[in-house]
Amino acid sequence: MKVSEAVGRALCAAGVHQVFGVVGSGNFHVTNAMIAAGARFVAARHEGGATTMADSYARTSGEAAVVSVHQGPGLTNAMTGIAEAAKSRTPLIVLAAEVTEPRSNFYVDQEALAHAVGAAAVRVTSAGEAVGQTCAAVRLAVRERRTVLLNLPLPVQALEVPESALAQAVPPAPRPAVEPDAAEVAAFAELLGRSRRPVFVAGRGAREPGAREALAALAERYGALLATSAVARGLFHGDPWSLDVSGGFASPLAVELIQGADLIVGWGCALNMWTMRHGRLIGVDATVVQVDDDPSALGAHRPVRLGVTGDVRLTARRLSGTGGEAREGYRTPQTAAALAARLRWHDVPYEDTGTRERIDPRTLGIALDEILPAERVVGVDSGNFMGYPTMYLSVPDEKGFCFTQAFQSIGLGLATTIGAALARPDRLPVAALGDGGALMSAVELDTVRRLGLPMVVVVYDDEAYGAEVHHFGPDGHPLDTVRFPPTDIAAVGRGYGFEAVTVRTRADLKAVADWVAGPRSAPLLIDAKVVADQGAWWLEEAFRGH
Repeated sequence: MKVSEAVGRALCAAGVHQVFGVVGSGNFHVTNAMIAAGARFVAARHEGGATTMADSYARTSGEAAVVSVHQGPGLTNAMTGIAEAAKSRTPLIVLAAEVTEPRSNFYVDQEALAHAVGAAAVRVTSAGEAVGQTCAAVRLAVRERRTVLLNLPLPVQALEVPESALAQAVPPAPRPAVEPDAAEVAAFAELLGRSRRPVFVAGRGAREPGAREALAALAERYGALLATSAVARGLFHGDPWSLDVSGGFASPLAVELIQGADLIVGWGCALNMWTMRHGRLIGVDATVVQVDDDPSALGAHRPVRLGVTGDVRLTARRLSGTGGEAREGYRTPQTAAALAARLRWHDVPYEDTGTRERIDPRTLGIALDEILPAERVVGVDSGNFMGYPTMYLSVPDEKGFCFTQAFQSIGLGLATTIGAALARPDRLPVAALGDGGALMSAVELDTVRRLGLPMVVVVYDDEAYGAEVHHFGPDGHPLDTVRFPPTDIAAVGRGYGFEAVTVRTRADLKAVADWVAGPRSAPLLIDAKVVADQGAWWLEEAFRGH
């Protein structure tokens, strides 16, 4: 067999069974080899979309994925998605054909591109090493939580490999859980024992199996309130002591309670500017503890009193075994009453600024949350609008929300939702996009329709790059570069085979309810013409730190 076939078969033998991509001459044979070996292949319409689909699939499923691209421009088209995945430590293999002749029009320094955005790079260098190098790439992705570029040079692809070489292709052992140091656990237990108002903030590192249960049990013992970063939203869904999201998206009550904490613990959470509102959520007298299995993450964004190197689940369990009586802590009757009455953004009074032509995004979110089935998986693009679907559309658990925002690029939301939908076919996929991101990624509407996904795509259409409008507009700067003429985005959706509705008032949402109740024979696009009178609350918080 050729190296191209051996690499494709080795990827599957190493446990990777989902591949996305755009196929050209350079990655044609290796992609078909993966399909022949049993992998599920999803053809995207653009390499950027394919990469983000693979990224979100891996995040939602908990399994490594592959994105397959052509040499040169295929890889450069994918770079924004690769940067997002690398910053998010997604276990992803970017399988790229490669030319090695500098005079070729396809030549770029592909390894340098990977390193520039924080990805690792592995190259298949010979027939004899092809299978081993392929498995090394998978091992690096899985065990080190890395996005890995696997370069497959064209001259090497044509070399012969003996069938026996595949015997060495086996799935890598899982990443070992990091056991916390006993002295650090003891110091942590002492801080917990002295605390009267503890708040736990769980992040990406708490999305691992068993972490939720371990944290909930520890929080109950010490009377801690529970919150998450945006990427872990839904982790504590249904817990009466959950504050939902900490940071820029937090509700007024969540902000009040977090600022009142005397101990804040980040569990697999970076405690960065977004999650802590540039540090404003940390009270003057609050003690800060951070738990992470990567020691370089401890204190990376703000000073901490104690950093514990350890797996979230194991550390929480070790603390639960340190003895001591259960206490009320922050879980007082007054806190319980406040949480029951006014935690959700739905419960926060607001002045509806909608008109006959434009709907208030808060009104839209509240109505959609009521209409759409609760078992959903939500993907959100970036922009001024993004806080509204993030906080007004509830999700059943941490697998119901996929937030590709580490690089903060617009245009990723639709592909994010496609990948998450394929990982959770039991749930209704909901893509929330701004008009800028929707038009930037509209080509992947074809992928939604082609795959037969029963997706709802909600476009928050303010005919502008709203973040820039509301950031620069108050200072009198010209805004012609960030405003656009009206676009019939519903018509664009129909052109791709969607059912579509233009929403200007709450009454227009009856068409959405009818779609939910009907056969859902085609995906649905909602072109929501939203008011553009003010910047979102989270954006004001973000820019306050600049």
